[in-house]
Amino acid sequence: MSTRHFTPRLFSFLRDLAANNDREWFAAQRDRYEADVREPVRAFIRDVAPMLEELAPHLIVDDSKSGGSLMRINRDLRFNPDAPPYKTYVGIHFRHLDFKARSTPSIFLRFEPRHSAVGIGLWRPDAPAAAAVRVAIAEHPDEWRQVVGDPAFSGTFDLVGDSLKRPPKGFDPDHPLIETLQRKDFAAAASLSQTRITAPGFLSDFVSTCREAGPFLEFLAGAVGVKL
Repeated sequence: MSTRHFTPRLFSFLRDLAANNDREWFAAQRDRYEADVREPVRAFIRDVAPMLEELAPHLIVDDSKSGGSLMRINRDLRFNPDAPPYKTYVGIHFRHLDFKARSTPSIFLRFEPRHSAVGIGLWRPDAPAAAAVRVAIAEHPDEWRQVVGDPAFSGTFDLVGDSLKRPPKGFDPDHPLIETLQRKDFAAAASLSQTRITAPGFLSDFVSTCREAGPFLEFLAGAVGVKL
């Protein structure tokens, strides 16, 4: 029988946090956060590790309480001290081993009432990485079209992110994929329902979704010069 990692209590906590986003409330609800959010997420990370190892062995899958794949729920308030102190979503980020040295493709899970999703690819890549992806697309347009046009991918994911207002310097404005070349982000997302996340089979469901994005991630990894 499939393991059920998440229950509606995770989303109930997040809804309550959105309505009570202050340190005093969170301190009083710390045990609830641990039991309904952090520990189930850590168990999910541990269980998904061998599956992602087969799919993308160069991604980091770390169940540590801090500094691992589970993102901090505390907001960074250094530049906005008046913002609410906590994020109202759970973020799980499977980064590439080289993520500190360069922009690299990754897999991201977001749990938030009505806004949960799987995100994959390069979000806000640095200038060298963005340029490298544009070159790869410009030089291999048929391969790119095949990757993003594959029904397994296009039926699940939508390309997301921002675009430049003008063609990037050094690229032909008349290139047939110029709108793609103007992208700032080379990422895609697939929406997830609460029912789907809290189902017993979500672990294998998530891995299958990531597998559908495999060629997309491989293309981006090859473009920036890393192994997936």
